[in-house]
Amino acid sequence: MTGRSALVLASLLLFLAVALGAFGAHALKSRLTPDLQAVWQTAVQYHAWHALALLAIGVLLLVRPDARVGLAAWLFVAGIVLFSGSLYAMALTGARGLGAVTPFGGVAFLAGWLAFAWGAWRVA
Repeated sequence: MTGRSALVLASLLLFLAVALGAFGAHALKSRLTPDLQAVWQTAVQYHAWHALALLAIGVLLLVRPDARVGLAAWLFVAGIVLFSGSLYAMALTGARGLGAVTPFGGVAFLAGWLAFAWGAWRVA
């Protein structure tokens, strides 16, 4: 992933995190049970934090392109889709079986942080 594409993707993912957070706080407030509201909030938090990490990666890639850092970017995107996406879907549908996908997203997040650390160590 290039620095430019990471910054654009991070911006779009952050926009989406804010929109989904507002949607959950307002439109879904009366429709979700308290436990599913907590699931939605967890999805939004991890989505936003990792989109911010993608933003930092984009800045680093602009300064010092590195394949390991680019890999971290893709892993964060995968984590957002799998972890947060499965939690969003579970909150909206109530289908608890979707939670089986969530750990794969968590592993992508963890691998992304390791790849980021490895890449940052190498380019710094």
